[in-house]
Amino acid sequence: MKRALVVIILLFALLTSERVAAQYNRNYIYWVGQQCMVDGDYREAIDVLNVLIRHDDKDFDAHFLRGIAKYNMDDLLGADADFSRAVELNPVFTGAFYYRAITRSRLGNYDDALADFQQAIELRPDLPDPYYSRGVTRLLNQQFEDAIADFDKFIRFEKRHVPAYINRGTSYLYLKDTAKAYENYNLAIRTNREDPDGYNRRGALYMQEGRYEEACADFDMAIGCDSTFLPGYFNRALVHNYLHRPMLSLEDFDRVIALDSTSSLGYFNRAIVRTEIGDYNRALEDFDQVATYSPDNVLVYYNRAMLHTRLGDIDAAIDDYSRAIDLYPDFANAYLGRSVLRRSQRDVAGAESDRRTAERKIAEYKSRLEDSTYSIYADTSQHFNRLLSFESKLLERNFERIASTVTSAGSNGLTLIPMFRFTLLEKDEEYDDRRTKRFATQRVKDFIERVDIRHMVLDCRPSNLEPDSLTALDRRLAERLRTEDPTWERLFERGISQSLIKQYTNAVNTLSEAIRLNSSNPFLYVNRATTRAEMIDFISSIDNSYQTITLDSDPAKRLHNSGTRTYSYDEAIDDINRAIELYPSFAEAYYNRANLMAISGNLPEAYDDYTRAIELEPAFGEAYYNRGLVQIFMKDTRKGCLDLSKAGELGIASAYDILREFRIAEH
Repeated sequence: MKRALVVIILLFALLTSERVAAQYNRNYIYWVGQQCMVDGDYREAIDVLNVLIRHDDKDFDAHFLRGIAKYNMDDLLGADADFSRAVELNPVFTGAFYYRAITRSRLGNYDDALADFQQAIELRPDLPDPYYSRGVTRLLNQQFEDAIADFDKFIRFEKRHVPAYINRGTSYLYLKDTAKAYENYNLAIRTNREDPDGYNRRGALYMQEGRYEEACADFDMAIGCDSTFLPGYFNRALVHNYLHRPMLSLEDFDRVIALDSTSSLGYFNRAIVRTEIGDYNRALEDFDQVATYSPDNVLVYYNRAMLHTRLGDIDAAIDDYSRAIDLYPDFANAYLGRSVLRRSQRDVAGAESDRRTAERKIAEYKSRLEDSTYSIYADTSQHFNRLLSFESKLLERNFERIASTVTSAGSNGLTLIPMFRFTLLEKDEEYDDRRTKRFATQRVKDFIERVDIRHMVLDCRPSNLEPDSLTALDRRLAERLRTEDPTWERLFERGISQSLIKQYTNAVNTLSEAIRLNSSNPFLYVNRATTRAEMIDFISSIDNSYQTITLDSDPAKRLHNSGTRTYSYDEAIDDINRAIELYPSFAEAYYNRANLMAISGNLPEAYDDYTRAIELEPAFGEAYYNRGLVQIFMKDTRKGCLDLSKAGELGIASAYDILREFRIAEH
């Protein structure tokens, strides 16, 4: 409603009768749109720019700016349309040509993208960026020599741009000029010795040439630059396998999976290595994970069928061969494997049918050897139990399917950002917090000042105080309460300390006593609610009767559990309801109730409460993040992604990790 009112006011301003005033107001509204863009509020920017365009459809600047906003919202087709309108209205608009080229390149429309880059360069040959972007597009379009020429031009402007050297090196590599590829990767490394990608690319080239020890040294350097650099661990695992170091290879694949718990390729390769060393049961677990994340990949079922055969589970092996055949009916090897197993089960007719089908597929393959499009899966000389490279298509997965089947996927899924409560946080530069600053309401400020506890803040992050310090604090508070008349302030402080050292029952009792002394204070109910919820989560985390659905070890963040035992958050919800009655405009209370509703399975109610929290606090990044996840579970993927995008703009870095999964699934 507030946004609609702003737009109406802006529209009214544009309708001023005097031309001078109208021009002035146009400039002001355009400036507002720009500020929204600067603030990363692309949705608001689009609404503001819509006002200008409705008033004057020939305003090419407004179309251009709205195109950028749409691009940042991943609305590529809409962005293309706006950039096209800007170019139509202003044929010498360099920026519109350039950004439309980038948009079309992302859409895979390389020919039109290259034409736009050419227009931009002809208009402004002194700008370096179009050369680099055109070089990337030409590389994607396999125009390697032209790509090199563009990177050459860009590097004349920007000599310390590592990706330019890497992309130029990759272009040379595709042209089989490994000497030039090495030269460029070396330049990338010399340009920035702290960038892991240069070492990784050079190491991959060493590995391709069989220079495994040199490759391993480069991957060591890449990991030394960035201990979370997943490609470095992945490629080093491959090298260890080539050097017959299976245990070291497994260690690196373990690290890959720790960094990306949904890495189909990591599970697949670890399964292959585990099979090679005879660890069949754990290899089967890994193949099961791959089947969850890449259910349409034929290699998963083919290899798992062979593993089931080794384990003596013939029926399961036949089922997997059948699944591989369903996915790829020309897979001769799968027919041969199923034929052997059917014969062992005395299914002579089925075995003969599979054998004849396989022989026909092989004959067809041999007759079409010159046709490069014909599948390798009909070639019985191929081995399909090899490790796959990092660029393998097995990386592709449908993220929405993962989300929808998360309750059967074990320990992999989506996690909520935890609830807000009054806790103890010490200011620490290393305790990174990039969230958009939200200022506490006056009522919260007055409460913190009244209680007067050192380090007390309203936050959702875990305390960064040392456990020993928290224990010592709790002892001091206990002694103080024994020697003084207990006030609700000191009881509240003790409730916080008891909760932080996980004495949940005592904390609930202490907070209940504080509420008895001050029953009209909403913040006391909030902390008792979060303590009750944490107590339930702690109990459930040590109960093996269900599977926790999280990406990390925090059971407080789960959305669902798949066991038969359930845990009730009713008392915690009652406390939040009471807090909202006492303070109806407390955004964090609605956010907390939404979390409780979500982990109780009441997703529509959770959505409504997150929305209310956002209405009260438009910069509430955590609420956007959690609402986005809830919408994904409710199958409204597009809106969920929009919320995650907004959360990322507001400083919730993990939002981009989730969005990255969707981008992987699109390719």
